[in-house]
Amino acid sequence: MTDKSYTNWDSMSDKGLSKQVGLYIKHHRLEQNKTQNELAYAAGISRSTLSLLERGETVTLSTFIQVLRVLDLLYIMDSFTIEAPVSPIALAKMEQDKRKRASTTKRKTKNKSNW
Repeated sequence: MTDKSYTNWDSMSDKGLSKQVGLYIKHHRLEQNKTQNELAYAAGISRSTLSLLERGETVTLSTFIQVLRVLDLLYIMDSFTIEAPVSPIALAKMEQDKRKRASTTKRKTKNKSNW
């Protein structure tokens, strides 16, 4: 078993979720030893907007993305990747269509007498 704790996100209120996001941003900002002023300037937002985000108040999605970009945390967007599921029938068909062996290439020679 790992020591990683799992949060029941479904049971949290919207306000609680926003506060958790704010704590996440603040934690990573402090880990990178950046002040609110430095991060806000780099993200192109005001310090008060960053403060709102860290406190779990309402900010725009674009503000959140700008802050993630500056903190080099855009990898969390991987959670939003949409992968189309492949049906078992389609998978079987793809396997069937795969090449099973290599074939020799037929080379045309113009004049066999040169050999």
